[in-house]
Amino acid sequence: MSETCFHGHDERFSGLIDNMPDEAAAQRIGGLFALLNDGTRLRILYLLCHCEECVTDIASAVNMSPPAVSHHLRVLKSAGIIDCRREGKEALYTLSKSEEAQLIHRMIDDVFKIKCRP
Repeated sequence: MSETCFHGHDERFSGLIDNMPDEAAAQRIGGLFALLNDGTRLRILYLLCHCEECVTDIASAVNMSPPAVSHHLRVLKSAGIIDCRREGKEALYTLSKSEEAQLIHRMIDDVFKIKCRP
């Protein structure tokens, strides 16, 4: 970035430009927001923010087929937003402990006006 601001704006604009996230960081966060651009995924995340659950129960809760829910779970898991563990033959899903997942948890709680239990 050049030393001078566009159109003679004050120092605030220069400071913002100097601290603007780079393209890679913006792409990463843009991808995170893209995950949230689906009502079904938001409903699934709403559940997984607050409990650990299997595909069958999630599918029932969101009124979708288990294969359709499995697709959404794969997308969320590959993005590192949810974790999966096996209990016998059953796969149980929950929100991951990643920074991005915890941000999503806070956003979902705020948007859906939920108060989590401590």
